Amino acid sequence: MENSWKMFEEFHIDEEMGFALPNPLVELPHPYDAWISIARNLPQLIEDGQLRAEVEKLATLSTDGLEGHKEQRLGHLALGYLTMAYVWGRGDGDIRKVLPSNIAIPYCQLSEKLGLPPILVYADCVLANWKKKDPSGYVHRITLKEKMSMFLVEETTSVRALKRHKPWNMDILFSFPGGDCGKGFFLISLLVEMAAASAIKVIPIIFKAVQCEDSETLQDALREIASCLKRALERFHQIHGKYCMPYTMRAAVKYYVDPNIFFNVLRIYLSGWKGNPSLPEGLLYEGVWDTPKQFAGGSAAQSSVFQCFDVLLGVQHAAGGASSVSAAEFLQEMRTYMPPAHRNFLRSLESGPSVREFVLSKGDASLRETYNKCVQAMVSLRKYHFQIVTKYILIPARRKSKEKGTSKGSSKSEDKGTGGTSLVDFLKTVRRTTEKTLLKEG
Repeated sequence: MENSWKMFEEFHIDEEMGFALPNPLVELPHPYDAWISIARNLPQLIEDGQLRAEVEKLATLSTDGLEGHKEQRLGHLALGYLTMAYVWGRGDGDIRKVLPSNIAIPYCQLSEKLGLPPILVYADCVLANWKKKDPSGYVHRITLKEKMSMFLVEETTSVRALKRHKPWNMDILFSFPGGDCGKGFFLISLLVEMAAASAIKVIPIIFKAVQCEDSETLQDALREIASCLKRALERFHQIHGKYCMPYTMRAAVKYYVDPNIFFNVLRIYLSGWKGNPSLPEGLLYEGVWDTPKQFAGGSAAQSSVFQCFDVLLGVQHAAGGASSVSAAEFLQEMRTYMPPAHRNFLRSLESGPSVREFVLSKGDASLRETYNKCVQAMVSLRKYHFQIVTKYILIPARRKSKEKGTSKGSSKSEDKGTGGTSLVDFLKTVRRTTEKTLLKEG
């Protein structure tokens, strides 16, 4: 890999936004604006019981008029929202098993062009589902205290990105029912992606340092990785509504994701039709396939960030027992839900030199410690992810089961992630395999 952002162009990685789509479009030309109109009014249409009727009125459009990657991504995002809303309705158990051809045909055509499945994926609802409230970026007058803190902020790529794409000036394009719960959930996930951007940037430097056996440069680059992953964890903490940014970035930035609303409302609309007892056979895409198809819902496992640093640091999820193999297979499957350019980037990392083996071979205690800080940062992220899953899914699921008077075993389907996997087993396994990657002394 060259130490240049030119090589990232083919992988659709942005210097400031990382894997997120930089400056997504917010409008589509006629006649595709009809999709946008419904997607933008989704919560109200669902509440009024008009969503399905409005979707069924739509004309069947060819996707040939959508020019360029960003128009296609916005189209895929809008159709993803329409599809999830059509299938799950009000979230009260009234489910549709057939997606009408007027939506299914263009959705599948667009999915084929983008190399994505015809379901709302992480690349849609997080990476391409944001905008600036005020395109000029002006929001408030900066106080003296904020000006002073500007000089104290480390000028990494992720920090510069947060200054340029001010979090208090960011919003999501489309929402599901549940008020600001979805806004908080998607934007916090986006901020985590942005925090990792400058870490991605140093990967070519790391590979070159290993090839040239330049331990000093490698150690500096690994420090940057550890620092970025630490900032990603700080962004993650905002899910509780905590301020985790310097004063320059705090103005009115306080997102909160309510556990009950997330579990009982938002999570329903993010659920897929693979491993889901509500749609055991999957969803029939009318006019496209003659039999139902199964696709997993959006999942954090579809983020390229975690898998990127797993590969870089040599985390081997398949090493271990049957649970490890199962987790590794699930992570590989989730790659098919990523944009093809991001999948190709992960494959390119796998063909690069082994950072872990190089650190081992040097026997340098200081280098080993710096490498371990990177791995430990990944462990910390995964531990916190498990805490979030416990608070937002496992506890509400058990509470719901208790309210219904059902057995403990009957809540297992509720304990599954939107990606369709067993959350507890998967998260514990990936955390354990990440911990095993830490290098021991001597």
